Amino acid sequence: MKKLQGKVSLVTGSGRGIGREIALKLAGEGAYVVINDLDEGPAREVVETIRAAGGQAIECVGSVTQADFATRYVNTALEHFGGIDIIVNNAGFTWDNVIQKMSDEQWEDILAVHVTAPFRILRAAAEFIRETAKKEAESGTPVFRKVVNISSTSGVYGNAGQVNYATAKAGINGLTKALAKEWGRYKVNVNSVAFGLIRTRLTEADAQAGASIDIEGRHIKVGVNPQILKNAESLIPLGRGGTPEEAAGAVYMFCIPESNYVSGQVLVCGGGRP
Repeated sequence: MKKLQGKVSLVTGSGRGIGREIALKLAGEGAYVVINDLDEGPAREVVETIRAAGGQAIECVGSVTQADFATRYVNTALEHFGGIDIIVNNAGFTWDNVIQKMSDEQWEDILAVHVTAPFRILRAAAEFIRETAKKEAESGTPVFRKVVNISSTSGVYGNAGQVNYATAKAGINGLTKALAKEWGRYKVNVNSVAFGLIRTRLTEADAQAGASIDIEGRHIKVGVNPQILKNAESLIPLGRGGTPEEAAGAVYMFCIPESNYVSGQVLVCGGGRP
């Protein structure tokens, strides 16, 4: 029996990068996964990959910041798989600038995707979780459920040029700690994973080459100067940035039964660098 056999998992931003690896990891351990991405192509590819390996998955395409997304996402899980056991709030992006050059749009959009969207998804799932937990308690068959919110070392220690992102990621850690207290009675473990340098398409891109991503029609510059990336890696005790697969492993640890007595925690996944 796989550790997550039959568990219904929602992973936002799971069409690419770290989110994709989280989804594949959970599916590989038997979970049913509701895949989400802004674009249908990447979401569909992950669903097909999971199904080809014998797993179960379905996509729910769209921006997590849309007003109706949270309800639609939760209902997709309930209608297709009949429940919710794991929620991973992973979707996000960075839009950096120093404070005097940061626009209201940059500030508000980053808080919307990293704090407001997870809040809405968890609120939308609250009725099912509360009512189901009560029934399970009455029947003497309690079930532990898991929430894993994705944070960043920027939200734990701060990072120059990222006042919006650092604030948002500190905010998700606060949400994590508060919800762990609210939902403990329902046997829900709520934790955060704060990533340090993880080598993804966004960090691998060369900022000097003008790399960008399209976020709902906005072209957001991404990437890191190769020399800056090299210098950053030299400060990591393990000597390198992490892989998306390693990042997924940190999330997975909070989803398995062995973590049933761990809640309200922020785990730094940064290769030993604070």
